Order: sequence, then C-alpha cells, then structure tokens
Amino acid sequence: MTAPLDLERSYSLMKEAACALETSRDAVVVRGLDARSWLQGQVSQDISALKVKESAESLVLSPQGKVEVYCRVTILAEGVVLLDTEAGFGDVLAERLRRFRLRVKAEMETRSVSCLVVRGPGAASALRDYGIGLDIVPEESAGALGEDWALAVPVSWPGYSGFDVLASPETAKRRPVGIALGDPAAFEAARIEAGVPVLGRELTEKTIPQEAGELVAHAVSFTKGCYTGQELVARLEARGGNVAWRLRGVVLDPSAQSRAGAPLLRGDREVGHITSIAWSPGYLAPVALAYVRRDVVPPFVATAAPGAVRAEIRELPL
Repeated sequence: MTAPLDLERSYSLMKEAACALETSRDAVVVRGLDARSWLQGQVSQDISALKVKESAESLVLSPQGKVEVYCRVTILAEGVVLLDTEAGFGDVLAERLRRFRLRVKAEMETRSVSCLVVRGPGAASALRDYGIGLDIVPEESAGALGEDWALAVPVSWPGYSGFDVLASPETAKRRPVGIALGDPAAFEAARIEAGVPVLGRELTEKTIPQEAGELVAHAVSFTKGCYTGQELVARLEARGGNVAWRLRGVVLDPSAQSRAGAPLLRGDREVGHITSIAWSPGYLAPVALAYVRRDVVPPFVATAAPGAVRAEIRELPL
C-alpha cells in the first residue's frame, strides 16, 4: 500500500480521475419478516420501493421531528436490511430504533464496517480495474452477512460522485487497495464544497431537516405513509420550508484562521456560525459550511473571527 497523496494531488484526482480514503462506518443490520415494513415507519425515506441491492439515504428523526441519525438504507435481501451511518453513531441509531420496536418480528445487530470512500469521475472504472465489483454482497450470503462480504454503494455528491465500498474488516484486510489513497483533508474540502452535512457538526439533536441545505431533497419522501417525526417535516414543507437558519457555503479570505464555531458577523450583528472548515486547493482559500440566518440572502459578504477577515456566504454546492 502506498503512502497517501498530498492535499493538492488528492483534490485533483477527485476532480479528474479517482481517489480513495480508508475509513470506517457503523452499521445496524435488521433481519426478520417485519424488517422492511417496520423500518418504513421509522425512516424518512420510502424504502418500500427499493429493490434488493438498492440503497437510499434517509433520516431517523425524534418524535419531535429533529435529526437523530443520518444514514443509508440498503436492502440486502428480503427480510435483511442494512443501515450504515457515520462512525460513532451506530449505537445512537440502534437505541433510537429499539425504542420503537414493539411486537415486531425483527432482530437487530450493530457492527463496525470498513469503508473505502472512492470519489471522482473514474471511480467506477478504477474499482473494476482493481477487482472490486459494483454488485453488492451475493444473494447467497446476504442473509448471513458473516465474515466475508462487500458492497459498493453509489454516492452522488454534487461535483464528487463515486462509491462507498462497505466491507467486513476481514475482507478489507485481504483486499489490496490499488486506487490512490488520498489526503483526508482533500475529502473534507470536497464534502464542504458539495454541501454534505455530517452528524455532530451540521446535524445534531437540535437540527430541523429543512435547515440542512439540500438534505430533505434526497433523504425525505413526501409521498410515503406516516413515520416517526413526520409531522414537523411535513408541516414545514407545506409552508415553504421556512426555517430560522439555513446551511450555506462560505469562501473565506486565504489568510483566515477561523475554526468551527467561529461566528460570522455583519458589523456587530452575528448572522451565522461556522460548523466545518477546510482548505480548498480549488479556491486557494478556506471553504466552510455555516448555519446562517434566513434573512441573509447569498451572495452576502460578512466577516469571520478572528481578525474580521472577509467571508463570502454563498449558495450550496459551492
């Protein structure tokens, strides 16, 4: 395995070819006769229409309609559903689901899974070149999901499409990674530019889904039946998604030393706060995600602490 590339080269490959990042995710596997029908009432996406080997991004909400977990739902087989989420949030997801598992013929198992994040226009061909199939775990082993399995799930970040290759730790150890491994900072810059929120920063137990950029557009169905937390989301959507804060992109002055949590100011008035920030080789400047007051209409020039540096608030994706 080669050493990771530097920031600029990693960013360039994500734009022009393909680049990979080795990481991990948490997963909850739900098995049983009621697995899909029960989860249909717990997640914001319509998973009844998913075919075996198809995935969809979804939210798991509190009864008050706030975000508890942002996850991906994959139908492995009839009666076997995989929900994967960011590392550190698997137990949160499992506990939230258990609270609403009453008289349901379904069992849950929580595990950590390896994840090879591959981004770039050449992602599919790169995976094939190195023997990583784009079909998910074979039917005969889907129900077991034991020590040897892998699945490649399509991901469509604006400007950075690709795949997340999920696998058991045992499979990941045996499989050589021929795709260039990139600098994690480049993937963070790409995530910010694409406007993709993450748990613990852009998404917390206080977040209303409509606040988080385009999250609702691809993680919520407004045509499915009832699910936990639906009332607030549906009511806000009917009113035009009018919320007090909106997730926006920010391009800062190259000299900026701002960090997550730094306020965005217009004069003495705080108009927002940064949630994530990274250096972008494409902009030759720091880029950030920030929650901004709804009366601030991009493009809008504010200042960021420390030093009152220029911070241009923009629509997402950047």
